[in-house]
Amino acid sequence: MKTLLDTEATVMYLPPDRSMLQKPKPDFKALLAGQPLFNSLSPEEIARITQNVRDLRPKKGEVLFNKGDDCKGLHVLLVGLVKLFFISPHGHEKVVEIIRPGQMFGEALMFLERSYVVSAQALADSWVLYLPKTTIFEELERSPVLARKMLASLSMRMHQLISDIEDYSLHSGKKRVIGYLLREIPSEALSSEEHACDIHFSISKNVIASYLNMTQEHFSRILHELAELGLITVQGREIHIPDIRKLQRYED
Repeated sequence: MKTLLDTEATVMYLPPDRSMLQKPKPDFKALLAGQPLFNSLSPEEIARITQNVRDLRPKKGEVLFNKGDDCKGLHVLLVGLVKLFFISPHGHEKVVEIIRPGQMFGEALMFLERSYVVSAQALADSWVLYLPKTTIFEELERSPVLARKMLASLSMRMHQLISDIEDYSLHSGKKRVIGYLLREIPSEALSSEEHACDIHFSISKNVIASYLNMTQEHFSRILHELAELGLITVQGREIHIPDIRKLQRYED
């Protein structure tokens, strides 16, 4: 399957927020400097990294790379959503991770200098910066700060994957769905004195179900059960949680 990196097509500039609508082209230095991974670097270091940056604008459904492709760099997601997945021998899709804005992906295989073990596909119209590994390796030689940040990011990703495996192995489907719903609640809602909130599924239920290691039918059935318990109400992709604390305290 052809990927976005296989083409040199020019893409139209789509800024991440309205304040940048008047800019004629992306300011890659400012964009990278605003990302957690690079925000401690000096302007000179940022300038070196952005010399060879690729500006990718995958449309919804477009593939960034396929399992088995050579990994020649890392990706930083600025806008949109990207899923990392593989297809089982029986043809079933398994979503390994959902990448959100501010996260990087592909870095582990870049360091190992191996081929991708998963595929990456945009779940929405997205904006991705692609940094070649030669550029990253050269900067890592110069910057211990960047090296520590990349190690921290990899460690956090590994911790989350281990946590996911624990959920799949030890927790019921209902607890997994509740955990996902709680992670989707905005931080300001969690800290607010208001106990109710609304969340929106920005990705399809079948993708969420695959990520939670269950079928779409099982996922929908659990949402229905939670609604019968009065813990949520469901209207399409809109989920209303009348009492966050009650959902947090729920036990099967």
